[in-house]
Amino acid sequence: MSPLRPRSHLATHEVTNQPPPLENFNLFETDVALGEAVARAGGAQHRDRLAAFGASAGSGETAQWARDANAFPPRLAAFDRFGRRLDEVEFHPAWHALMKLGLEAGVSGAAWSGVPAGHVLHAALEFLMAQAEPGVCCPMTMTYASVAALRHQRDVAAQWLPRILSCSYDPSSQPVAAKSGVTIGMAMTEKQGGSDVRTNTTRAVPADERGLGEVYLLTGHKWFCSAPMSDAFLTLAYTDKGLSCFLAPRWTPDGARNAIDIMRLKDKLGDRANASAEIEYHGAYAVMIGEEGRGVRTILDMVHHTRLDCAIAPAAYMRQALSQALWHAAHRAAFQKKLIDQPLMRAVLADLAIESEAATVLVFRVAQSFDDAEPMAAAFSRIATPIAKYWLNRRVVNFVYEAMEVHGGAGYVEESVMPRIFRQSPLNSIWEGSGNVICLDVLRAMARQPDSVAAFVQELESAQGAYPALDSTVTRIKDRLVQSPAEEHARGIVEDMAVALQAALLVRHAPSAIADAYSAARLADRPAFAYGASTARIDVDSILSRAMPVL
Repeated sequence: MSPLRPRSHLATHEVTNQPPPLENFNLFETDVALGEAVARAGGAQHRDRLAAFGASAGSGETAQWARDANAFPPRLAAFDRFGRRLDEVEFHPAWHALMKLGLEAGVSGAAWSGVPAGHVLHAALEFLMAQAEPGVCCPMTMTYASVAALRHQRDVAAQWLPRILSCSYDPSSQPVAAKSGVTIGMAMTEKQGGSDVRTNTTRAVPADERGLGEVYLLTGHKWFCSAPMSDAFLTLAYTDKGLSCFLAPRWTPDGARNAIDIMRLKDKLGDRANASAEIEYHGAYAVMIGEEGRGVRTILDMVHHTRLDCAIAPAAYMRQALSQALWHAAHRAAFQKKLIDQPLMRAVLADLAIESEAATVLVFRVAQSFDDAEPMAAAFSRIATPIAKYWLNRRVVNFVYEAMEVHGGAGYVEESVMPRIFRQSPLNSIWEGSGNVICLDVLRAMARQPDSVAAFVQELESAQGAYPALDSTVTRIKDRLVQSPAEEHARGIVEDMAVALQAALLVRHAPSAIADAYSAARLADRPAFAYGASTARIDVDSILSRAMPVL
Protein backbone atom coordinates (compact mmCIF):
# COMPACT_ATOMS: atom_id res chain seq x y z
CA MET A 1 0.00 0.00 0.00
CA SER A 2 1.44 3.34 -0.99
CA PRO A 3 1.76 5.98 1.73
CA LEU A 4 -0.79 8.82 1.85
CA ARG A 5 0.30 12.00 0.16
CA PRO A 6 0.98 14.61 2.83
CA ARG A 7 -1.46 17.53 2.81
CA SER A 8 0.03 20.99 2.61
CA HIS A 9 -0.80 23.33 5.47
CA LEU A 10 -0.34 26.32 3.20
CA ALA A 11 -3.50 28.08 2.07
CA THR A 12 -4.20 27.45 -1.61
CA HIS A 13 -6.34 30.54 -1.94
CA GLU A 14 -8.34 33.12 -0.03
CA VAL A 15 -12.04 33.72 -0.62
CA THR A 16 -12.19 37.20 -2.06
CA ASN A 17 -14.36 39.08 -4.56
CA GLN A 18 -17.50 37.32 -3.34
CA PRO A 19 -20.56 39.29 -2.22
CA PRO A 20 -21.87 38.89 1.32
CA PRO A 21 -25.26 37.19 1.64
CA LEU A 22 -28.21 39.49 0.99
CA GLU A 23 -29.85 38.78 4.33
CA ASN A 24 -30.93 40.66 7.46
CA PHE A 25 -32.34 43.58 5.52
CA ASN A 26 -35.82 45.07 5.44
CA LEU A 27 -37.68 43.99 2.31
CA PHE A 28 -40.16 46.83 2.68
CA GLU A 29 -38.02 49.76 3.74
CA THR A 30 -35.35 49.10 1.09
CA ASP A 31 -37.92 48.95 -1.73
CA VAL A 32 -38.63 52.58 -2.57
CA ALA A 33 -41.07 51.77 -5.39
CA LEU A 34 -43.07 49.44 -3.13
CA GLY A 35 -43.39 52.00 -0.35
CA GLU A 36 -44.59 54.66 -2.77
CA ALA A 37 -47.05 52.28 -4.46
CA VAL A 38 -48.58 51.25 -1.13
CA ALA A 39 -48.97 54.85 0.02
CA ARG A 40 -50.44 55.93 -3.32
CA ALA A 41 -53.01 53.12 -3.15
CA GLY A 42 -54.23 54.30 0.25
CA GLY A 43 -52.04 52.13 2.49
CA ALA A 44 -49.74 54.75 4.05
CA GLN A 45 -51.21 54.07 7.48
CA HIS A 46 -49.90 50.49 7.30
CA ARG A 47 -46.27 51.54 6.88
CA ASP A 48 -45.13 50.55 10.38
CA ARG A 49 -46.86 47.18 10.14
CA LEU A 50 -45.29 46.49 6.76
CA ALA A 51 -41.85 47.64 7.90
CA ALA A 52 -42.01 45.21 10.83
CA PHE A 53 -43.01 42.37 8.53
CA GLY A 54 -40.40 43.41 5.96
CA ALA A 55 -37.69 43.06 8.59
CA SER A 56 -38.89 39.57 9.54
CA ALA A 57 -39.29 38.48 5.92
CA GLY A 58 -35.77 39.65 5.05
CA SER A 59 -34.04 38.14 8.07
CA GLY A 60 -31.33 35.50 7.88
CA GLU A 61 -33.47 33.20 10.00
CA THR A 62 -36.32 33.37 7.50
CA ALA A 63 -33.89 32.74 4.63
CA GLN A 64 -32.73 29.59 6.41
CA TRP A 65 -36.34 28.47 6.91
CA ALA A 66 -36.87 28.87 3.17
CA ARG A 67 -33.80 26.79 2.37
CA ASP A 68 -34.86 24.04 4.76
CA ALA A 69 -38.48 23.97 3.59
CA ASN A 70 -37.25 23.35 0.04
CA ALA A 71 -34.48 20.92 0.98
CA PHE A 72 -36.95 18.80 2.99
CA PRO A 73 -40.18 18.85 0.97
CA PRO A 74 -43.53 17.58 2.29
CA ARG A 75 -44.29 13.87 2.36
CA LEU A 76 -47.58 11.97 2.36
CA ALA A 77 -48.50 9.81 5.35
CA ALA A 78 -51.40 7.89 3.82
CA PHE A 79 -51.76 5.36 6.69
CA ASP A 80 -50.83 5.01 10.32
CA ARG A 81 -48.80 2.02 11.53
CA PHE A 82 -51.95 0.02 12.12
CA GLY A 83 -53.18 0.45 8.55
CA ARG A 84 -55.83 3.08 9.24
CA ARG A 85 -56.04 5.93 6.73
CA LEU A 86 -54.42 9.16 7.84
CA ASP A 87 -54.21 11.17 4.62
CA GLU A 88 -51.92 13.67 6.33
CA VAL A 89 -49.14 15.73 4.77
CA GLU A 90 -46.04 16.03 6.93
CA PHE A 91 -43.80 19.11 6.74
CA HIS A 92 -40.40 20.16 8.00
CA PRO A 93 -40.55 22.51 11.03
CA ALA A 94 -39.29 25.32 8.78
CA TRP A 95 -42.53 25.14 6.77
CA HIS A 96 -44.56 25.64 9.92
CA ALA A 97 -42.36 28.56 10.95
CA LEU A 98 -42.99 30.23 7.59
CA MET A 99 -46.73 29.60 7.79
CA LYS A 100 -46.83 31.09 11.26
CA LEU A 101 -44.84 34.11 10.08
CA GLY A 102 -47.20 34.89 7.20
CA LEU A 103 -50.56 34.05 8.74
CA GLU A 104 -49.90 35.90 11.98
CA ALA A 105 -48.81 38.93 9.95
CA GLY A 106 -52.22 38.87 8.25
CA VAL A 107 -51.43 37.69 4.73
CA SER A 108 -54.75 35.80 4.62
CA GLY A 109 -56.92 37.79 6.99
CA ALA A 110 -55.90 41.45 6.75
CA ALA A 111 -57.98 42.28 3.68
CA TRP A 112 -61.21 41.32 5.45
CA SER A 113 -60.42 42.71 8.90
CA GLY A 114 -62.13 46.06 8.37
CA VAL A 115 -58.96 48.16 8.17
CA PRO A 116 -58.84 50.84 5.46
CA ALA A 117 -57.15 49.74 2.24
CA GLY A 118 -57.34 46.14 3.39
CA HIS A 119 -56.66 44.59 -0.02
CA VAL A 120 -53.69 46.90 -0.55
CA LEU A 121 -52.36 45.77 2.84
CA HIS A 122 -52.90 42.16 1.79
CA ALA A 123 -51.12 42.79 -1.51
CA ALA A 124 -48.10 44.28 0.27
CA LEU A 125 -47.90 41.44 2.78
CA GLU A 126 -48.18 38.91 -0.04
CA PHE A 127 -45.51 40.78 -2.04
CA LEU A 128 -43.11 40.48 0.90
CA MET A 129 -44.03 36.89 1.77
CA ALA A 130 -43.48 35.75 -1.82
CA GLN A 131 -39.91 37.02 -1.58
CA ALA A 132 -39.31 35.30 1.76
CA GLU A 133 -40.61 31.93 0.49
CA PRO A 134 -43.34 31.59 -2.14
CA GLY A 135 -44.09 27.96 -1.29
CA VAL A 136 -46.31 28.99 1.61
CA CYS A 137 -48.17 31.60 -0.42
CA CYS A 138 -50.51 29.05 -2.05
CA PRO A 139 -52.43 28.13 1.14
CA MET A 140 -52.38 31.77 2.26
CA THR A 141 -53.80 32.97 -1.06
CA MET A 142 -56.46 30.25 -1.08
CA THR A 143 -57.50 31.16 2.45
CA TYR A 144 -57.61 34.88 1.64
CA ALA A 145 -59.67 34.38 -1.50
CA SER A 146 -62.03 31.79 0.01
CA VAL A 147 -63.78 34.52 1.99
CA ALA A 148 -65.34 35.86 -1.22
CA ALA A 149 -66.99 32.46 -1.84
CA LEU A 150 -67.85 31.55 1.76
CA ARG A 151 -69.90 34.72 2.12
CA HIS A 152 -72.46 33.13 -0.20
CA GLN A 153 -73.59 30.95 2.72
CA ARG A 154 -74.14 32.82 5.98
CA ASP A 155 -74.09 29.85 8.38
CA VAL A 156 -70.91 28.43 6.89
CA ALA A 157 -69.27 31.87 6.93
CA ALA A 158 -70.17 32.31 10.60
CA GLN A 159 -68.22 29.17 11.47
CA TRP A 160 -65.17 29.61 9.24
CA LEU A 161 -64.57 33.34 8.83
CA PRO A 162 -63.70 34.12 12.47
CA ARG A 163 -60.95 31.50 12.28
CA ILE A 164 -59.63 32.95 9.03
CA LEU A 165 -59.67 36.47 10.46
CA SER A 166 -57.98 35.37 13.70
CA CYS A 167 -54.62 35.50 11.92
CA SER A 168 -53.64 32.45 13.94
CA TYR A 169 -51.68 29.47 12.62
CA ASP A 170 -53.01 26.22 14.05
CA PRO A 171 -51.34 23.26 12.28
CA SER A 172 -53.27 20.63 14.21
CA SER A 173 -55.47 18.18 12.32
CA GLN A 174 -58.85 18.18 14.07
CA PRO A 175 -62.43 19.39 13.57
CA VAL A 176 -62.82 23.10 12.91
CA ALA A 177 -64.71 23.75 16.15
CA ALA A 178 -61.55 22.97 18.13
CA LYS A 179 -59.21 25.15 16.08
CA SER A 180 -58.04 28.73 16.64
CA GLY A 181 -57.14 29.32 12.99
CA VAL A 182 -57.79 27.58 9.69
CA THR A 183 -56.60 27.43 6.11
CA ILE A 184 -58.76 26.74 3.05
CA GLY A 185 -57.66 24.90 -0.09
CA MET A 186 -59.20 24.40 -3.51
CA ALA A 187 -59.97 21.24 -5.49
CA MET A 188 -61.52 22.06 -8.86
CA THR A 189 -59.89 20.43 -11.87
CA GLU A 190 -60.12 16.83 -13.01
CA LYS A 191 -58.02 14.70 -15.36
CA GLN A 192 -60.29 14.96 -18.36
CA GLY A 193 -60.90 18.70 -18.30
CA GLY A 194 -58.37 20.87 -16.48
CA SER A 195 -59.58 24.46 -16.82
CA ASP A 196 -62.71 23.20 -18.59
CA VAL A 197 -64.46 22.42 -15.30
CA ARG A 198 -67.79 21.80 -17.03
CA THR A 199 -66.38 18.42 -18.07
CA ASN A 200 -66.08 17.42 -14.39
CA THR A 201 -67.59 14.08 -13.40
CA THR A 202 -67.65 14.35 -9.59
CA ARG A 203 -71.21 13.88 -8.35
CA ALA A 204 -72.97 15.29 -5.29
CA VAL A 205 -76.11 13.76 -3.79
CA PRO A 206 -78.06 15.32 -0.92
CA ALA A 207 -77.70 13.59 2.43
CA ASP A 208 -81.23 14.77 3.31
CA GLU A 209 -82.53 18.19 2.24
CA ARG A 210 -81.13 19.84 -0.87
CA GLY A 211 -80.05 23.37 -1.66
CA LEU A 212 -77.95 26.22 -0.24
CA GLY A 213 -76.26 25.29 3.04
CA GLU A 214 -77.37 21.68 2.97
CA VAL A 215 -75.17 18.60 3.34
CA TYR A 216 -74.23 16.58 0.25
CA LEU A 217 -72.07 13.50 -0.28
CA LEU A 218 -69.39 13.77 -2.98
CA THR A 219 -67.99 10.96 -5.11
CA GLY A 220 -65.26 11.52 -7.69
CA HIS A 221 -61.67 12.63 -8.15
CA LYS A 222 -59.69 15.87 -8.38
CA TRP A 223 -56.45 15.94 -10.33
CA PHE A 224 -55.11 19.03 -8.56
CA CYS A 225 -55.92 19.78 -4.96
CA SER A 226 -54.13 22.95 -3.88
CA ALA A 227 -52.79 22.78 -0.33
CA PRO A 228 -54.12 19.34 0.71
CA MET A 229 -53.13 19.99 4.33
CA SER A 230 -55.86 22.63 4.57
CA ASP A 231 -58.82 22.37 6.95
CA ALA A 232 -61.39 22.47 4.14
CA PHE A 233 -61.60 22.66 0.37
CA LEU A 234 -63.80 24.61 -1.98
CA THR A 235 -64.72 22.20 -4.75
CA LEU A 236 -67.08 21.66 -7.68
CA ALA A 237 -69.43 18.75 -8.27
CA TYR A 238 -72.57 18.04 -10.29
CA THR A 239 -76.03 17.76 -8.79
CA ASP A 240 -79.20 17.13 -10.77
CA LYS A 241 -79.39 20.89 -11.35
CA GLY A 242 -75.85 21.32 -12.66
CA LEU A 243 -72.33 22.14 -11.53
CA SER A 244 -72.41 23.43 -7.96
CA CYS A 245 -69.93 24.68 -5.38
CA PHE A 246 -69.25 22.94 -2.06
CA LEU A 247 -67.08 23.25 1.03
CA ALA A 248 -65.61 19.88 2.03
CA PRO A 249 -63.91 19.90 5.47
CA ARG A 250 -61.13 17.49 6.39
CA TRP A 251 -63.14 16.45 9.45
CA THR A 252 -66.91 15.99 9.69
CA PRO A 253 -68.91 17.69 12.46
CA ASP A 254 -69.19 14.41 14.39
CA GLY A 255 -65.39 14.25 14.72
CA ALA A 256 -64.62 11.68 12.01
CA ARG A 257 -62.08 12.03 9.22
CA ASN A 258 -63.89 12.97 6.05
CA ALA A 259 -63.83 10.48 3.18
CA ILE A 260 -61.20 12.42 1.23
CA ASP A 261 -58.33 10.16 0.19
CA ILE A 262 -55.01 11.73 -0.82
CA MET A 263 -53.77 9.49 -3.62
CA ARG A 264 -50.37 11.07 -4.12
CA LEU A 265 -48.47 14.35 -3.94
CA LYS A 266 -47.45 15.98 -7.21
CA ASP A 267 -43.76 15.97 -8.12
CA LYS A 268 -43.54 19.54 -9.41
CA LEU A 269 -40.91 21.56 -11.26
CA GLY A 270 -40.90 24.23 -8.57
CA ASP A 271 -42.99 25.29 -5.56
CA ARG A 272 -41.45 22.25 -3.91
CA ALA A 273 -41.91 23.41 -0.33
CA ASN A 274 -45.67 23.36 -0.92
CA ALA A 275 -47.79 20.25 -1.34
CA SER A 276 -50.20 19.71 -4.23
CA ALA A 277 -52.16 16.48 -4.47
CA GLU A 278 -54.47 14.18 -6.35
CA ILE A 279 -57.48 13.26 -4.23
CA GLU A 280 -60.60 11.12 -4.37
CA TYR A 281 -63.97 11.65 -2.71
CA HIS A 282 -65.69 8.50 -1.47
CA GLY A 283 -69.02 9.83 -0.22
CA ALA A 284 -67.28 12.84 1.31
CA TYR A 285 -69.26 15.21 3.52
CA ALA A 286 -69.69 18.70 1.98
CA VAL A 287 -71.93 21.73 2.35
CA MET A 288 -73.34 23.55 -0.67
CA ILE A 289 -72.06 27.11 -1.08
CA GLY A 290 -74.04 29.42 -3.33
CA GLU A 291 -76.96 28.61 -5.58
CA GLU A 292 -77.35 25.05 -6.82
CA GLY A 293 -76.28 24.72 -10.44
CA ARG A 294 -74.38 28.05 -10.30
CA GLY A 295 -71.11 26.69 -8.94
CA VAL A 296 -68.87 28.31 -11.53
CA ARG A 297 -70.35 31.72 -10.82
CA THR A 298 -69.84 31.19 -7.08
CA ILE A 299 -66.25 30.07 -7.39
CA LEU A 300 -65.37 32.91 -9.78
CA ASP A 301 -65.76 35.32 -6.86
CA MET A 302 -62.89 33.47 -5.24
CA VAL A 303 -60.90 33.12 -8.46
CA HIS A 304 -60.98 36.88 -9.04
CA HIS A 305 -59.07 37.29 -5.77
CA THR A 306 -56.64 34.44 -6.39
CA ARG A 307 -55.83 36.01 -9.75
CA LEU A 308 -54.85 39.20 -7.97
CA ASP A 309 -52.27 37.18 -6.05
CA CYS A 310 -51.19 35.51 -9.28
CA ALA A 311 -50.21 38.98 -10.49
CA ILE A 312 -48.60 40.04 -7.21
CA ALA A 313 -46.35 36.95 -7.14
CA PRO A 314 -44.45 37.56 -10.41
CA ALA A 315 -43.99 41.22 -9.46
CA ALA A 316 -42.50 40.03 -6.17
CA TYR A 317 -40.21 37.54 -7.93
CA MET A 318 -39.01 40.35 -10.20
CA ARG A 319 -38.13 42.49 -7.20
CA GLN A 320 -36.39 39.62 -5.44
CA ALA A 321 -34.39 38.66 -8.54
CA LEU A 322 -33.49 42.29 -9.21
CA SER A 323 -32.33 42.82 -5.62
CA GLN A 324 -30.11 39.75 -5.82
CA ALA A 325 -28.66 40.86 -9.17
CA LEU A 326 -27.99 44.42 -8.02
CA TRP A 327 -26.40 43.21 -4.80
CA HIS A 328 -24.15 40.76 -6.63
CA ALA A 329 -23.11 43.32 -9.22
CA ALA A 330 -22.32 45.92 -6.57
CA HIS A 331 -19.93 43.56 -4.75
CA ARG A 332 -18.38 41.49 -7.54
CA ALA A 333 -15.51 42.75 -9.72
CA ALA A 334 -14.39 41.57 -13.14
CA PHE A 335 -11.77 43.06 -15.44
CA GLN A 336 -10.68 45.58 -12.79
CA LYS A 337 -14.17 47.03 -12.29
CA LYS A 338 -17.20 46.28 -10.19
CA LEU A 339 -19.83 44.67 -12.38
CA ILE A 340 -22.24 47.47 -11.62
CA ASP A 341 -19.75 50.02 -12.98
CA GLN A 342 -19.49 48.37 -16.39
CA PRO A 343 -21.63 50.10 -19.05
CA LEU A 344 -23.28 47.06 -20.61
CA MET A 345 -24.09 45.52 -17.23
CA ARG A 346 -25.51 48.85 -16.09
CA ALA A 347 -27.77 48.91 -19.14
CA VAL A 348 -29.09 45.44 -18.34
CA LEU A 349 -29.65 46.20 -14.65
CA ALA A 350 -31.39 49.50 -15.39
CA ASP A 351 -33.70 47.81 -17.88
CA LEU A 352 -34.56 45.17 -15.29
CA ALA A 353 -35.16 47.91 -12.71
CA ILE A 354 -37.71 49.77 -14.83
CA GLU A 355 -39.50 46.49 -15.61
CA SER A 356 -39.69 45.65 -11.92
CA GLU A 357 -41.05 49.05 -10.97
CA ALA A 358 -43.61 48.87 -13.79
CA ALA A 359 -44.78 45.54 -12.39
CA THR A 360 -45.03 46.94 -8.87
CA VAL A 361 -46.99 50.03 -9.87
CA LEU A 362 -49.40 47.88 -11.89
CA VAL A 363 -50.25 45.33 -9.18
CA PHE A 364 -50.86 47.95 -6.54
CA ARG A 365 -53.13 49.94 -8.83
CA VAL A 366 -55.10 46.74 -9.36
CA ALA A 367 -55.12 45.98 -5.61
CA GLN A 368 -56.44 49.49 -4.96
CA SER A 369 -59.41 48.77 -7.23
CA PHE A 370 -60.42 45.91 -4.89
CA ASP A 371 -60.79 48.45 -2.06
CA ASP A 372 -62.27 51.41 -3.92
CA ALA A 373 -65.97 52.11 -3.60
CA GLU A 374 -66.06 54.32 -6.70
CA PRO A 375 -68.61 53.13 -9.31
CA MET A 376 -65.99 52.34 -11.93
CA ALA A 377 -63.55 50.60 -9.57
CA ALA A 378 -65.15 47.16 -9.88
CA ALA A 379 -65.30 47.54 -13.66
CA PHE A 380 -61.62 48.43 -13.81
CA SER A 381 -60.76 45.54 -11.48
CA ARG A 382 -62.67 43.11 -13.68
CA ILE A 383 -60.50 43.77 -16.73
CA ALA A 384 -57.22 44.93 -15.19
CA THR A 385 -56.79 41.87 -12.96
CA PRO A 386 -56.56 39.33 -15.79
CA ILE A 387 -54.49 41.76 -17.88
CA ALA A 388 -51.96 42.06 -15.03
CA LYS A 389 -51.94 38.32 -14.41
CA TYR A 390 -51.31 37.53 -18.06
CA TRP A 391 -48.66 40.13 -18.74
CA LEU A 392 -46.54 39.94 -15.60
CA ASN A 393 -46.35 36.17 -15.86
CA ARG A 394 -45.24 36.53 -19.47
CA ARG A 395 -42.41 38.82 -18.38
CA VAL A 396 -41.16 37.20 -15.20
CA VAL A 397 -39.50 34.00 -16.49
CA ASN A 398 -37.06 35.75 -18.80
CA PHE A 399 -36.59 38.50 -16.21
CA VAL A 400 -35.44 35.98 -13.60
CA TYR A 401 -33.18 34.31 -16.16
CA GLU A 402 -31.47 37.63 -16.89
CA ALA A 403 -30.98 38.25 -13.18
CA MET A 404 -29.56 34.75 -12.83
CA GLU A 405 -27.10 35.40 -15.65
CA VAL A 406 -25.77 38.45 -13.79
CA HIS A 407 -24.44 36.00 -11.19
CA GLY A 408 -22.62 33.85 -13.75
CA GLY A 409 -22.11 30.24 -12.72
CA ALA A 410 -22.69 31.10 -9.05
CA GLY A 411 -26.34 31.82 -9.88
CA TYR A 412 -26.86 28.42 -11.48
CA VAL A 413 -25.94 26.24 -8.50
CA GLU A 414 -28.41 25.18 -5.85
CA GLU A 415 -26.65 27.04 -3.03
CA SER A 416 -27.94 30.21 -4.70
CA VAL A 417 -31.53 31.35 -4.30
CA MET A 418 -31.71 32.03 -8.04
CA PRO A 419 -32.58 28.47 -9.21
CA ARG A 420 -35.42 28.42 -6.69
CA ILE A 421 -36.83 31.73 -7.99
CA PHE A 422 -36.41 30.53 -11.58
CA ARG A 423 -38.31 27.28 -10.98
CA GLN A 424 -41.05 29.22 -9.24
CA SER A 425 -41.39 31.83 -11.97
CA PRO A 426 -43.68 29.92 -14.43
CA LEU A 427 -46.16 28.79 -11.78
CA ASN A 428 -48.58 31.69 -11.57
CA SER A 429 -49.07 31.77 -15.32
CA ILE A 430 -50.45 28.23 -15.16
CA TRP A 431 -52.26 28.53 -11.83
CA GLU A 432 -55.81 29.94 -11.93
CA GLY A 433 -55.99 29.95 -15.72
CA SER A 434 -53.17 29.65 -18.24
CA GLY A 435 -52.29 32.48 -20.61
CA ASN A 436 -54.86 31.65 -23.27
CA VAL A 437 -57.63 31.20 -20.71
CA ILE A 438 -56.81 34.57 -19.17
CA CYS A 439 -56.72 36.39 -22.51
CA LEU A 440 -60.10 34.91 -23.42
CA ASP A 441 -61.38 36.12 -20.06
CA VAL A 442 -60.31 39.66 -21.00
CA LEU A 443 -62.30 39.34 -24.23
CA ARG A 444 -65.25 38.07 -22.20
CA ALA A 445 -65.07 41.13 -19.95
CA MET A 446 -65.03 43.40 -23.01
CA ALA A 447 -68.12 41.73 -24.48
CA ARG A 448 -70.20 41.31 -21.33
CA GLN A 449 -69.14 44.32 -19.25
CA PRO A 450 -68.61 47.35 -21.50
CA ASP A 451 -68.03 49.48 -18.39
CA SER A 452 -64.75 47.61 -17.88
CA VAL A 453 -63.44 48.89 -21.21
CA ALA A 454 -64.59 52.41 -20.39
CA ALA A 455 -62.84 52.26 -17.00
CA PHE A 456 -59.66 50.97 -18.60
CA VAL A 457 -59.61 53.67 -21.28
CA GLN A 458 -60.26 56.32 -18.63
CA GLU A 459 -57.15 55.13 -16.79
CA LEU A 460 -55.06 55.48 -19.96
CA GLU A 461 -56.46 58.88 -20.90
CA SER A 462 -55.54 60.30 -17.50
CA ALA A 463 -51.87 60.12 -18.56
CA GLN A 464 -52.20 61.56 -22.06
CA GLY A 465 -50.29 64.64 -23.12
CA ALA A 466 -46.92 63.86 -21.53
CA TYR A 467 -45.41 61.48 -24.09
CA PRO A 468 -46.27 61.37 -27.81
CA ALA A 469 -45.42 57.65 -27.93
CA LEU A 470 -47.93 56.94 -25.17
CA ASP A 471 -50.57 59.13 -26.80
CA SER A 472 -50.29 57.28 -30.09
CA THR A 473 -50.38 53.93 -28.28
CA VAL A 474 -53.56 54.90 -26.44
CA THR A 475 -55.18 56.04 -29.69
CA ARG A 476 -54.28 52.74 -31.35
CA ILE A 477 -55.70 50.71 -28.46
CA LYS A 478 -58.94 52.71 -28.41
CA ASP A 479 -59.35 52.09 -32.13
CA ARG A 480 -58.84 48.34 -31.61
CA LEU A 481 -61.36 48.26 -28.76
CA VAL A 482 -64.15 49.80 -30.83
CA GLN A 483 -64.78 46.35 -32.27
CA SER A 484 -64.38 43.17 -30.26
CA PRO A 485 -60.97 41.68 -31.11
CA ALA A 486 -60.94 38.27 -32.75
CA GLU A 487 -60.08 35.38 -30.46
CA GLU A 488 -56.81 34.65 -32.28
CA HIS A 489 -55.69 38.23 -31.64
CA ALA A 490 -56.38 38.12 -27.90
CA ARG A 491 -52.78 37.90 -26.79
CA GLY A 492 -51.76 40.86 -28.93
CA ILE A 493 -54.45 43.19 -27.62
CA VAL A 494 -53.89 42.17 -24.00
CA GLU A 495 -50.15 42.76 -24.38
CA ASP A 496 -50.78 46.23 -25.84
CA MET A 497 -53.21 47.06 -23.06
CA ALA A 498 -50.78 45.92 -20.36
CA VAL A 499 -47.80 47.90 -21.65
CA ALA A 500 -49.92 51.02 -22.15
CA LEU A 501 -51.37 50.72 -18.65
CA GLN A 502 -47.93 50.33 -17.09
CA ALA A 503 -46.65 53.31 -19.06
CA ALA A 504 -49.63 55.45 -18.05
CA LEU A 505 -49.17 54.61 -14.38
CA LEU A 506 -45.46 55.36 -14.46
CA VAL A 507 -46.04 58.65 -16.28
CA ARG A 508 -48.48 59.71 -13.59
CA HIS A 509 -46.66 58.44 -10.52
CA ALA A 510 -43.00 57.47 -11.02
CA PRO A 511 -39.95 59.75 -11.12
CA SER A 512 -39.22 61.09 -14.57
CA ALA A 513 -36.13 58.86 -14.94
CA ILE A 514 -38.32 55.76 -14.64
CA ALA A 515 -41.22 57.04 -16.76
CA ASP A 516 -38.90 58.36 -19.47
CA ALA A 517 -36.98 55.10 -19.66
CA TYR A 518 -40.05 52.87 -19.76
CA SER A 519 -41.78 54.96 -22.41
CA ALA A 520 -38.65 55.16 -24.55
CA ALA A 521 -37.83 51.45 -24.26
CA ARG A 522 -41.29 49.84 -24.30
CA LEU A 523 -43.31 52.16 -26.56
CA ALA A 524 -40.69 52.52 -29.30
CA ASP A 525 -41.50 51.54 -32.87
CA ARG A 526 -39.29 48.50 -32.44
CA PRO A 527 -38.87 47.64 -28.76
CA ALA A 528 -35.73 45.68 -27.91
CA PHE A 529 -36.24 41.97 -27.44
CA ALA A 530 -33.56 41.49 -24.77
CA TYR A 531 -33.08 43.41 -21.53
CA GLY A 532 -30.34 45.98 -21.98
CA ALA A 533 -30.63 46.02 -25.77
CA SER A 534 -32.58 49.26 -26.11
CA THR A 535 -30.73 52.20 -27.61
CA ALA A 536 -32.88 54.72 -25.73
CA ARG A 537 -30.97 57.33 -23.74
CA ILE A 538 -31.94 56.87 -20.09
CA ASP A 539 -30.79 58.12 -16.69
CA VAL A 540 -29.08 54.91 -15.56
CA ASP A 541 -27.57 56.44 -12.41
CA SER A 542 -30.95 57.54 -11.03
CA ILE A 543 -32.63 54.26 -11.94
CA LEU A 544 -30.01 52.05 -10.27
CA SER A 545 -29.77 54.25 -7.20
CA ARG A 546 -33.53 54.03 -6.70
CA ALA A 547 -33.65 50.24 -7.12
CA MET A 548 -30.62 49.24 -5.01
CA PRO A 549 -31.53 47.28 -1.84
CA VAL A 550 -29.29 49.37 0.44
CA LEU A 551 -28.83 47.86 3.91
